[in-house]
Amino acid sequence: MRATDTTPEPDFESDPDADQADTALTDLPPSAKLVYKVLEYEGTMTQNELVTESRLCARTVRYALGKLEDGNHVESRVCLQDARQSTYRIIDS
Repeated sequence: MRATDTTPEPDFESDPDADQADTALTDLPPSAKLVYKVLEYEGTMTQNELVTESRLCARTVRYALGKLEDGNHVESRVCLQDARQSTYRIIDS
């Protein structure tokens, strides 16, 4: 059977400000989503703590944090206990 219906589907445009962060999170790789969720549940953490908690390898956590920082979902600060490390936290929207 051939479809003869040529009516275009309605174009629903969502509010660009609504759920902007959630929309961008859906485009991230699974590792970045996992790191984001760990930070969401556990709060501010160092990269080593994220590796331990997420059970991802260090390189994958670094990649995920880079993606999250590029998307302005996470910010890093120098760790006060050890200046060689950074702490990461979710940016409040």
